[in-house]
Amino acid sequence: MTDEIPQAQPPPAPRSTRLWRWRRSPLRRPTDLVQAWIGLALTLAVLAATPPAMVLVGTIVHRSLQQTADEQAQSRHRTPAVLLHDAPRHPEPGSQEDRHTRYPVKVRFTDPTGHSRTATTEVRPGLPAKSTVQVWTTDSGKITDPPWTAEQIRSRALGSAGVAGAGVLLAGALAYAAAARALDRRRLADWDKAWAQTAPRWTTST
Repeated sequence: MTDEIPQAQPPPAPRSTRLWRWRRSPLRRPTDLVQAWIGLALTLAVLAATPPAMVLVGTIVHRSLQQTADEQAQSRHRTPAVLLHDAPRHPEPGSQEDRHTRYPVKVRFTDPTGHSRTATTEVRPGLPAKSTVQVWTTDSGKITDPPWTAEQIRSRALGSAGVAGAGVLLAGALAYAAAARALDRRRLADWDKAWAQTAPRWTTST
């Protein structure tokens, strides 16, 4: 019969300290419980306020951008323009970079009033002179960007909604930090007061 060597048992897992302020303890002070309640209240407030804030800001921004896009569509015109010289060729024709690269080239077009104008716009690499491209112009005949698309409006609105949500989270975190700092000052003051009462007992000789 062989003796079995007892195997060492793993030490017990330490209890979480995240909720220590909620547990009854002789060391727990009233300010600890107050801080726990403040943290809980702020957490619930942030969870409740974040979705409405994101929806509200996203809706407002989307409506504003849609109105701007509608105004752009009314005041901007799609016009054919002719290249006055060859566009530079990309060093790597057919590459992914080539498909996204644009070069500034002078073009001639007719503005909404019927006058011939010359301006510079960005075109794909390698386009030869006298090629026709489409440009957007203002009522005054200046080349401008096309009106915002629905995808651009949606992307900007979602970005604004995300910023609003992050703002609510940040506000909650700052509020908790300010409350914790105030409670820390209160605890320090209580400690100083308690020590002022206890110190003479330690320093008085018998």
